[in-house]
Amino acid sequence: MAAAVLPAWLALPPRAGTLRAFSTAVSPATRSPRSRLQRTSRNERPLRRKALPPRTEKMAVDQDWPSVYPVAAPFKPSAVPLPVRMGYPVKRGVPMAKEGNLELLKIPNFLHLTPVAIKKHCEALKDFCTEWPAALDSDEKCEKHFPIEIDTADYVSAGPSIRNPKARVVTLRVKLSSLNLDDHAKKKLIKLVGDRYCKTTDVLTIQTDRCPLKRQNYDYAMYLLTVLYHESWVSDCM
Repeated sequence: MAAAVLPAWLALPPRAGTLRAFSTAVSPATRSPRSRLQRTSRNERPLRRKALPPRTEKMAVDQDWPSVYPVAAPFKPSAVPLPVRMGYPVKRGVPMAKEGNLELLKIPNFLHLTPVAIKKHCEALKDFCTEWPAALDSDEKCEKHFPIEIDTADYVSAGPSIRNPKARVVTLRVKLSSLNLDDHAKKKLIKLVGDRYCKTTDVLTIQTDRCPLKRQNYDYAMYLLTVLYHESWVSDCM
């Protein structure tokens, strides 16, 4: 068995010779001649473009500002023609200028909500709005037809995020006289809500802030009002 294999093994060429022959055969085709770099004189080199003046120097006094800041965007020093400064003054100096000032980028701005921009938005939304009902010409009539009052608040935070956790709070107010309650249901409802009912103004106040979103807290407040109303009509058996 070993004698039969030995001639075949000896017939194979050595590895070093095979690799050397393969490298000599392939290397002339794969190698490419190196291109020599031609040095140019300073006069022949292309000139660098000069830095253009900032955009604020080209702005007209009566320009259309909503076209400069159409939507909410970070502060752009090249687009705001105002000498804005912000930052901690070093060595009793003045705060940093607007160029390259990171403090102005951290906080939100109202440059897109100028009076002119708000007026344009209102004019554009008029086509999608309906006229105020003529029958609701007083606060008493509005409270009669719309007894539930919802209060929410939006905040502008001076931080890396524009979202404020206090904006999720929803306050619901309703007068018990506007609800269809008898004497038993009204007394039971007052006991259920506790100090959330003001006897002087006859107003029930429900404030929700357990959910992370404002819409979720609104739905939760309406759910609590519905549960309290139906529970007040339940007669307790002694």
